[in-house]
Amino acid sequence: MSAGGRGGVRATLSGLTTRGRSFLAAGIAAAVCAYVLGQDDLLRVGLLLAALPLLCAAVLHRTRHRVTAERGLAPARVPATGEARVRLRVDNVSRLPTGLLMLQDRVPYVLGPRPRFVLDRVEPGGHREVSYRVRSDLRGRYRLGPLQVRLSDPFGMCELTRSFSAYDTLTVLPRVEPLPPVRFGGEALGHGDGRQRSLALAGEDDVIPRGYRHGDDLRRVHWRSTAKHGELMVRREEQPRRSRCTVLLDTRAAAYEGAGPGSAFEWAVSGAASVVAHLLERGFSVRLLTDFGVTVSGEGGSGHERAAAAALMMDTLAVIDHSDGADLAGAYDVLRDGHDGLLVAFLGDLDGGQAASVARMRRRGGAVAFVLDPDAWTREPTAVPEPNAPLPQRLRVLREGGWTALGVPRGASLEELWRQADRERPGPAALSGKARG
Repeated sequence: MSAGGRGGVRATLSGLTTRGRSFLAAGIAAAVCAYVLGQDDLLRVGLLLAALPLLCAAVLHRTRHRVTAERGLAPARVPATGEARVRLRVDNVSRLPTGLLMLQDRVPYVLGPRPRFVLDRVEPGGHREVSYRVRSDLRGRYRLGPLQVRLSDPFGMCELTRSFSAYDTLTVLPRVEPLPPVRFGGEALGHGDGRQRSLALAGEDDVIPRGYRHGDDLRRVHWRSTAKHGELMVRREEQPRRSRCTVLLDTRAAAYEGAGPGSAFEWAVSGAASVVAHLLERGFSVRLLTDFGVTVSGEGGSGHERAAAAALMMDTLAVIDHSDGADLAGAYDVLRDGHDGLLVAFLGDLDGGQAASVARMRRRGGAVAFVLDPDAWTREPTAVPEPNAPLPQRLRVLREGGWTALGVPRGASLEELWRQADRERPGPAALSGKARG
């Protein structure tokens, strides 16, 4: 990136320091006195005093177009509380050395104080490199830059501040907690109990082939299709049915209280990210669903597909914010269309009607709900909970609907709740009975 900004002689003269203005004023005053008194020596001194700051300003005005800079960010995506390193490089592409350089990079306050560096003169064709670290406890997408460079001449007569136009973006992902492998309602490795065998069992001609991939067994080569397509084709003999899961995240602003890294909403976002990463790693087809019906889907297939799906969902969760919705009708409409498989929900405060609506969301397959109690997250740890708290009633409504429902106290560990949900899940007989009901 190259420096830019307001140009012209007026802009350059406005950068004169107190020293430069004093020299200029003294030179003009000495020249006027020399003219009045007829002193040629004093006139020479005055001209020298006035010319020095103007000469420094002219040199600095030319130098500002000859300084380039670039920024490197590694990595560009970090988890919350993780660190990224920012590298700044300044090059002098002119034939003259620069004066003192002062760098200041603009960063959001959540990433720390603005970094400032002072660089000594840079020789013609030379460069200088500096670096700093940024860290955030709060997920989000943050803009780094633009970089500001303040140039100063060796005599301190003039200073010019110029901004560079380029910037970089740092994405801070939600924290992901490793989870143990459990079985709520699908195969442990992301495949259902049944497998769709050969796509066509009627005969050799009905086999649907695919292109040869490195590592395929040569005994599966379909020679007739190979001759037809002009490339090596193999039989697609079996296509496993991948288990599916929907992760529902309640983002209603009215369902949560408090803000910051330790708030209930941030715990819910981190929990949804942990479940998404865990199930994609185990081969599930995962769909991320919000209370207003927005979905993001990904396949946990090969390593590349899994990484792409995880990156897409983590980027979505990094910037997700509260919604203005009053209920979960949008999510209910999406789930009503039919989606078998596991359903994992992270829910905020629920009233009686909302709890009943969530209870009807469960379809065939396991359903797990983590309900965050707003009272437990806002009161002091030593405070006694209310005797008639509504959370047990909401959990009972969900359990009667076939859910494995758990309350989430303040600062709870998702790993422990995940194991507890596995222990408390209803048996197959209970699930089938509730499904018929």
